[in-house]
Amino acid sequence: MTTRMLLLADTHVPKRARRLPDAVLRAIDDADIVAHAGDWVDLPTLDLIEERARVFYGVHGNNDGPELRERLPEVARFEVEEVRVAMIHETGQAARREQRMDEAFPETDLLVFGHSHIPWDTVAPSGMRLLNPGSPTDRRRQPVCTMMTVAIDGAGIEATLVPIA
Repeated sequence: MTTRMLLLADTHVPKRARRLPDAVLRAIDDADIVAHAGDWVDLPTLDLIEERARVFYGVHGNNDGPELRERLPEVARFEVEEVRVAMIHETGQAARREQRMDEAFPETDLLVFGHSHIPWDTVAPSGMRLLNPGSPTDRRRQPVCTMMTVAIDGAGIEATLVPIA
């Protein structure tokens, strides 16, 4: 069996966009699991994603206020097709990230994170995969806004960065 995940982070609604792009809403509807790695900014976006997603996991980010922090943990852990997943908003600077995350998240196969708005797809020395989907609403220094789809099955983890026009 293949499980299709949608990875989101740094939506920053309504500060960076009035609403989520239509492409994101369609991707939520298509995914088996939606995982959001923080910096929501408003509760209505959390409510919308929770209502639309078949299965939802989320964490709060550094721009999220008390209402979001009450509803979302700093770290989420879950399993998908025997893949041990952890999710956190911020992992610190890019230099030595893989080594630091190996130490911080032992016994993790996939770490999802956000904060930088910069897509990231690497493998730590332990074999743990690190994925950052970028931002669907605030491209910062990137050429386009992005989200990420992930297919998990017995063969492993296949991640695809999806540009948003």
